[in-house]
Amino acid sequence: MFAVIKTGGKQYRVAKDDVIVVEKLAGDAGGEIKFDQILMTGDGDKVKFGKDIGGVIVTGTLVETKKGDKVTVFKKRRRNTYRRKIGHRQAESHVKITAIGAKKESKE
Repeated sequence: MFAVIKTGGKQYRVAKDDVIVVEKLAGDAGGEIKFDQILMTGDGDKVKFGKDIGGVIVTGTLVETKKGDKVTVFKKRRRNTYRRKIGHRQAESHVKITAIGAKKESKE
């Protein structure tokens, strides 16, 4: 079974036991993360999307949060003695998908 989730403005196709790298999420390592923006689910030939999904939720465990690889930005205008070099490291979270299933209804 797989699902397409949306987090951090991007979409990810995930299955159980996948480890994905997403934009930084709040929480500590080992904590549980729930993704409730599910765009599509599939199981074999059965594919559901939109309102047909129902109450599906994807849960995962936050493995670690760290900075990603450095991206170097270099700007230059020829013959003008203009050079700028800066770098950027984006914060990212590694999440291991533990389950794809229905929401549990709480009886209160």
